[in-house]
Amino acid sequence: MTQIATVEKILGGGFVEISVPRKSACGHDCEECAGCGMTGAAIHARAKDTAGAQPGDKVVVESSTKKLLGVVVLVYVLPVIFFLLGYFLTPSLSESVRYVIAIAAAAAAFIPSVLYDRYAKRKEIMTYTVLRLF
Repeated sequence: MTQIATVEKILGGGFVEISVPRKSACGHDCEECAGCGMTGAAIHARAKDTAGAQPGDKVVVESSTKKLLGVVVLVYVLPVIFFLLGYFLTPSLSESVRYVIAIAAAAAAFIPSVLYDRYAKRKEIMTYTVLRLF
């Protein structure tokens, strides 16, 4: 996946710190909507600089789509699967108890997401590469 980022500073060793605007489904056309109250937040990350960028430059960066899809599965798909399993694997219990078990199972499904997030931050799994100047 490619995005446009701003180089914040040079870190050395062929790396730069970049600022990537956070994207959402709404598109952040806040003048038209103003419904969510969200401002244009940015993600600061480390990127391998292959284009010789300088602070203030707009650059095109690429991140691994495969790794991103794995995170999507962890965060969105796993809790839904756990919820359904918690509900359908307890047919002999009362309806309210089944829902409590299903909600607890969905909440427990977020534990791998939190653990992976901590691991990814330590090992810098989600890396960016500067492809070219914008």
